[in-house]
Amino acid sequence: MRARLKAPTEGGVRRKRQAEGAGVPSPLLDDALAERLAAAARDPALLREAPAPQAAGPIYVTKPFLPPYAEFEPMLREIWDRKVLTNGGPYHHEFEARLAEHLGVAHVALFNNATTALIMALRALGLSSGEVITTPYSFVATSHALMWTGLTPVFADIDPVTLNLDPKAVEAAVTPRTRAILPVHCYGHPCDVDGIAAVAERNGLKVVYDAAHAFGVRDAGGSVLRHGDLSVLSFHATKVFNTFEGGAIVCPDAARKEQIDKLKNFGHDGETSVIEVGLNGKMSEFNAALGLLQLRYIDTAIDRRGAIDAAYRAGLAGIPGIACLECAGEVRANYSYFPILVGPDYPIARDALWEMLKREGIHTRRYFHPLISDHPMYAGLPSAGRATLPIAAQAADRILCLPIYPDLEPEVVARTVARIADPLRT
Repeated sequence: MRARLKAPTEGGVRRKRQAEGAGVPSPLLDDALAERLAAAARDPALLREAPAPQAAGPIYVTKPFLPPYAEFEPMLREIWDRKVLTNGGPYHHEFEARLAEHLGVAHVALFNNATTALIMALRALGLSSGEVITTPYSFVATSHALMWTGLTPVFADIDPVTLNLDPKAVEAAVTPRTRAILPVHCYGHPCDVDGIAAVAERNGLKVVYDAAHAFGVRDAGGSVLRHGDLSVLSFHATKVFNTFEGGAIVCPDAARKEQIDKLKNFGHDGETSVIEVGLNGKMSEFNAALGLLQLRYIDTAIDRRGAIDAAYRAGLAGIPGIACLECAGEVRANYSYFPILVGPDYPIARDALWEMLKREGIHTRRYFHPLISDHPMYAGLPSAGRATLPIAAQAADRILCLPIYPDLEPEVVARTVARIADPLRT
């Protein structure tokens, strides 16, 4: 079933699934695991007829991928020997260059985390007062960055298919105080970048993309990170690509990167000159070294996620009341999450399904519930009422993200699908 939330008025355009090689295991995957996942995708009955979950320890919605420690240890010894721990060391510079090449973007400025990077991206564009139109359907860090920068979030509703910010809703929210748009590529599915760009151009607005979920995602023209004035990545432990903790700003040119590099180093321009109000946002050599090593494995990890995505889709297809989100025009997906929407025709409520799976050791997450606009520091804003955000409110009440990470066993996928297919089984 295709996921689409109904709006009181027309909302969004249905888009066909276009992910390049979606769900096709890479030959680089572990052969046994890849074949079991492929078999599950070919024969959904294997998934729905799985036995009840066994007590083999809890399964969480995500688990960080880590490369072999034996490959990381020599890099740690290099750091010990050099005694350069931060301030743009050798691994930092190498990682920036390799990362930009891997992503197919012009320049990358590394940060200690994505929230700091998002704050500095807004600062770099001179955004320090006024309103910024953003989505209520995201992690709170998106709007927190606006508040830390002195900007007022204005929430606009989302598209019922992609669950990304709806350009029509953005246009309707523009006022004389609007300075920028802050969309999120939710679950790694690209926003309607053309629609958002058109609104921004008509109204003279900046666009900063929260691309925390969108590592490696490509549309027909290349990396989705090239859109907007700036894009911000997260390398947090739960993300598709992690450096333990970290983030980055994708910069369109060398001048913008130079400005951002100064901002993340307290605003220093040389040893004794401070020219901007910056902060300490630098990535350490430890994080950069891990990032370099992760680049060796990221394509394999994404391929494995794709195989799990395909197995879930095969097993869940046709279950009344369960809808899987589709791709949103990407030609290379990263399968960062596996969200489903639990509709009113499902036998039990979303929260009851969440509780049932948790009792059986399968820890799903209601990303994103509640809405950002429901939290007390935002609930008083004029744009925060649920009546003005009907699609986002429906999504928050129905969404459930299932476990997905590179070494997730097919048996766990089968157990999860079997319980969703038969929620009344005792």
